[in-house]
Amino acid sequence: MSHNDQEGQRKTYYVAVGAGQVLEDSEAAPYELAIYATEEEKDGLKALFAELSSMDEASMVHFHRSPFGSASLEEINQGYEGILKQIYTLVNRLGTEETKRHIATMNLNIGGLQ
Repeated sequence: MSHNDQEGQRKTYYVAVGAGQVLEDSEAAPYELAIYATEEEKDGLKALFAELSSMDEASMVHFHRSPFGSASLEEINQGYEGILKQIYTLVNRLGTEETKRHIATMNLNIGGLQ
């Protein structure tokens, strides 16, 4: 299903936040949310997922190498949560009405999402 918008051609994508995936095919893998996005917006969301994954990997390496290192668990969690909030903010902005309703039930305290 395609959705035209003034900003350009938008397509429906399916988002699996836990897996960090943005899918074109709803049958390809389980997903939680649907969005209408341009190619650039989809790529931006994928970049946020990559950043989240990198941060997760970096925190594991950090605590494995120096469990008493300079960055506290709280500081690392704040960075991780910050990226996750950016993801949900973008998904909410691009989301279908059903996606927006679902995010509203999640009680996220991010950028006007309450």
